[in-house]
Amino acid sequence: MINTQSARILSRYKSWADSVLFDAIEQLPPGEAEKTRQTLFKTMVGTLNHNYVVDLIWKAHLERKEHGFTSRNVIVHADLRDLRHAQRQINEWFEGWADEQTDESLDEQLSFAFISGERSTMSRGAMFMHLVNHASYHRGWVCEMFFDVPARPPTTDLPVFLASHPESSFTREAANVR
Repeated sequence: MINTQSARILSRYKSWADSVLFDAIEQLPPGEAEKTRQTLFKTMVGTLNHNYVVDLIWKAHLERKEHGFTSRNVIVHADLRDLRHAQRQINEWFEGWADEQTDESLDEQLSFAFISGERSTMSRGAMFMHLVNHASYHRGWVCEMFFDVPARPPTTDLPVFLASHPESSFTREAANVR
């Protein structure tokens, strides 16, 4: 489903995209990140906390540990700078994790429980791809909130990352894997 090179690239892409988004939010007028808006997680900070909590949940699944969360809608870090620091740390963990994987470990099936308690099984690689896709999805929600400011949202697309990080050689080598 996913190979080691893809896992490494996607881990770095996620770190980069999160950093670009946090940089852009920090440039907004004071209070905009915490301003209540018509969105599920109420604020930019609320949505970013959701991403962080989901990262913690899937990290625990990958480690075969309990995560202790009963909800995905938790404010762990109300302060944007604290949240950015925590997100950077978990992104670094995922980069290190991706560096240690093998094709076999990424294919390994792990049993886990969703927040609802429902049991399921997924490969480590599928879990990681979900994590990356989930973060991209909700970064999009935050970018949509920029238009309410009004401000231009940052561009956090994968092709932009790949173009600005040619050392990844993802486009050349991964294309040969297909």
